[in-house]
Amino acid sequence: MNKNQLVQNTIDFVKKELENAEGGHDWFHIERVFNTSKLILKSEQANEIVVQLAAILHDIADPKFHNGDESVGPKVAQTFLKGQEVSENIIDHVVNIIKHMSFKNSLENNGKAFSSIELQVVQDADRLDAIGAIGIARAFNYGGFKNRELYNPSIPPNLNMSKEEYKASKAPTINHFYEKLLLLKEKMNTVTGKKLAEERHQFMLAYLDQFYKEWNGN
Repeated sequence: MNKNQLVQNTIDFVKKELENAEGGHDWFHIERVFNTSKLILKSEQANEIVVQLAAILHDIADPKFHNGDESVGPKVAQTFLKGQEVSENIIDHVVNIIKHMSFKNSLENNGKAFSSIELQVVQDADRLDAIGAIGIARAFNYGGFKNRELYNPSIPPNLNMSKEEYKASKAPTINHFYEKLLLLKEKMNTVTGKKLAEERHQFMLAYLDQFYKEWNGN
């Protein structure tokens, strides 16, 4: 099977799997991450097919929607790719990317964490979709999905969360800016990722200024 057909088969599979997904983690999120990964790839020396497959499959079973189970996504991706007769080394690489790319995993001090340029490309693309105008929309969409408060001045952000605390958090959506979104600019891996993150970061800061003005009746 040629690469284009494999990519198309993967797209078709993920579209079907995510047909009824929450709006911030649906096919359009995958498509944006896929397209941004391809943009970042232009200035990085990385394995194109690994990046493309990982970008398309990275949220095939987000733990947030599977009772926090982080093993579902990698297993689903692995089973699908085996069915497509993809080589074992590519499958292993893609599965490792899916296992290691999330923000919450960066909260663990794991000296043996997997890393590769392909992981860095997909991770940057995914993190870019969590910030800026779309990132703000996604944050509030998920907050609404979980019936969380927009903001509560009496609940301060927790800036030193462990991975488990982060997973269990039910804090207002505005807190999420300080607990994750505003931290992502400094976590970008690639030159392109850093450049794109800067503009989106500034947009979020401007948004927060406006939010607090309106909250306080100004």
